[in-house]
Amino acid sequence: MSDLQDSRARARHFRISGPILGIGLLAISAALWLGLRGVDLWATDSPAKAETTTLELAAADVATVARAVLTRSLPVTGSLSPLVQTTVKAQAPGEVLEVTVREGQTVRDGDVLVRIDTRTLDAELDSRQAALEKARADLALAKLNRDNSASLLEKRVISQNAYDTTESAWQANLASVKLAEAQLSQARIALGYATVRATFDGTIAQRLVQPGEKVESGSSLLTLVDLSHLELQAPAPADEISSVKVGQIATFHVGGFGERRFEGRVERINPMTDTSSRSVMLYLSVENPDGALKGGMFAQGELILDETEPVAAIPLTAVRTEAGLPYVFAIDGGKIARRPVTLGLRSEEQNLVELRAGLETGARVVSAKINTLKDGTPVTVTAPTAGSTAYSSH
Repeated sequence: MSDLQDSRARARHFRISGPILGIGLLAISAALWLGLRGVDLWATDSPAKAETTTLELAAADVATVARAVLTRSLPVTGSLSPLVQTTVKAQAPGEVLEVTVREGQTVRDGDVLVRIDTRTLDAELDSRQAALEKARADLALAKLNRDNSASLLEKRVISQNAYDTTESAWQANLASVKLAEAQLSQARIALGYATVRATFDGTIAQRLVQPGEKVESGSSLLTLVDLSHLELQAPAPADEISSVKVGQIATFHVGGFGERRFEGRVERINPMTDTSSRSVMLYLSVENPDGALKGGMFAQGELILDETEPVAAIPLTAVRTEAGLPYVFAIDGGKIARRPVTLGLRSEEQNLVELRAGLETGARVVSAKINTLKDGTPVTVTAPTAGSTAYSSH
């Protein structure tokens, strides 16, 4: 009985599977035929367009073409030194009685700095004064003898030789008076040197003697500097010296002054190149009316070589190149647009480059270094602000 049931079941399965298999073979054949005709079995009556991802940029990633004054500059570094400085020396020997100033003290032209003992100088002055008085007395007597001799000569009482002797004596005494006057003047000058005075407005940098010390003529007493005018000595590369001119302005900063900037003006250019460094020394004058800068301070800054009128400019980071040709990615109509550009003066310090052609003022460009940008990509900029220009247009 069971064998009969199995036979019937197999017969029913054959009857059911046969039509299904035929339908499957028919479907496969139809698909192959449609495939050969280029028909997409999965296509619908209303095909959907492929979706494109919109690129989202931050405001800091975008810059606006704006007008700016561009400069090309040369880095300068060097030490500051007072333009006028001197070592005050003794011009008269003696013992130092008083030093009236100390380091850092400001003085005016004519102020007393050092006093030297004048007793020896006073005695010398008195001696010279007495010598002059004696010479004048001798001259008066010689003049009287000459006048008497002249009167006697007219009366032919004495000979010409006798008169010539008195004339010669008068001339000698006249010379003695002049010598005595000169020696007296020297003694007075030496006495004046005993009081040492400032020869210009300045600041005491060094005090080299103390009261009680003996000094000779030529001994160093003090160092006096004028801080109102400083000089910055800065080496410049020899291959850049053709662009450096007298009168050009450098701006620099000095440690300890924060963001404060100082200015210097090129006054002189050394005519020789340093053979070891291949550099040429520049000398820049620096006005320091408030005395804030001190001698020996180290300065770092830039010497402005070229400066433009206000021109259209973009950040250097916005510029890309392909085969040596520059281009930018602009934002036009909500999409990324590749635009070839013509560039001019570059300012590495300002991170700007002149834009001569390719975009108008006010156009927006991608300034961030994004390597996946493609022409035509939809783009949005989040939180746009006036600061998105990313540079100053002064």
